[in-house]
Amino acid sequence: MDIAQLHFLVAEGEPSQRHALSEMLSRLGAGRVSEASDGHVALSSLLDTAGDAPQIGVIDLALPGVDGLELIRKLSEAGSRAGIIIVGSQSSSLLLSVETMAQAYGVEMLGTLSRPVGAARLEALIANYAPRKQAADDAPARPRFTFSQVGLGLQARQFEPYFQPKIELETGQLKGMEMFARWIHPEYGVLGTGDFIDALEANSRLDFLDWSMIDKSVAACRVLHDKGIPISISMNVAPCTLAQPLFMQQINACLVRHRMLADYITFELSESAVLSTDPHLIERLLRLRLKGFGLAIDDYGTGRSNLQLLARIPFSELKIDRSFVDGASKKRAIGTVLRSCLNLASSLDRKSVAVGVETREDWDFLQGLGCTYAQGYYIGRPMPVEQFPAWLEDWRHFF
Repeated sequence: MDIAQLHFLVAEGEPSQRHALSEMLSRLGAGRVSEASDGHVALSSLLDTAGDAPQIGVIDLALPGVDGLELIRKLSEAGSRAGIIIVGSQSSSLLLSVETMAQAYGVEMLGTLSRPVGAARLEALIANYAPRKQAADDAPARPRFTFSQVGLGLQARQFEPYFQPKIELETGQLKGMEMFARWIHPEYGVLGTGDFIDALEANSRLDFLDWSMIDKSVAACRVLHDKGIPISISMNVAPCTLAQPLFMQQINACLVRHRMLADYITFELSESAVLSTDPHLIERLLRLRLKGFGLAIDDYGTGRSNLQLLARIPFSELKIDRSFVDGASKKRAIGTVLRSCLNLASSLDRKSVAVGVETREDWDFLQGLGCTYAQGYYIGRPMPVEQFPAWLEDWRHFF
């Protein structure tokens, strides 16, 4: 967004510092800069209900009246949409914790600045700002389906796998695709998992969906292999599906039916599901790996990892949650966590997969950190298997 179109608030208790920041913003091209000498005035300005609230606040952490920490909390409680930049003389590690706290509160944190403030760093943080889109009042409500309705849809074979490309960052080559279940509903069109997964989970029948998608995904993989695209696929599977006594026999029969090797199939399990001491689950995971299947820990970073147990689980990939990927190139706190996740994968000799790569900046940042694979809208959205060859041709020309 053009900086000249933005309204800034500089909240700083020390007059000379406040004036210096305002002048710096003006030199960067800011069209309008308001000032506040204490936290009460700053909060009132940022929460202005008359439609004239600043879009970006540059806030001193030690602001008198209401300090930076309290101001962040109150902005969160009020549902403020303002982008916040915190300025302080504290250590970078302490400012990083402030940034983490603000993100936990759900505040639009653009970053932190250590004193003395540099114009280049300030401008880079301003570039992080993107106005939040307000949901339209007349947006149609999401349909709510009963277990019976979802079951009928499965019986009618209305559910189809969609596939998102997985690219090797070092070479830009296609290395795999992840499956996402979609309900091709005769009335509502293409529905994502959020529209139907709750009904299955509430009735402990995720296996209904799993087996339908496993069979169709392996069949789709065979279609691509026959077209000269020897690609691997990964797909989520619920622990209850894995626990079924005949799981190994059924998955082996599926591979035989579609003439596929286990090496081309990776099963993904959530971090919370994998971090278990259940010997039966660990045995099943071991059997899958011994057969040649890949195993991925999905949504890594969102659970409470027992690192010792994590090192003992025979997974082949660590999939890093999108909350640590999207915007990591611009937000230091996110970037720090991302580096830690990638270092963990590397130290355990596992492949790393970054999910939620939305921009070229994210791609370049991950490439520089040595991440193995990337997925996200920058590369491609989930699509039916029929669209995959055309997407691949476009990607090869793009890259």
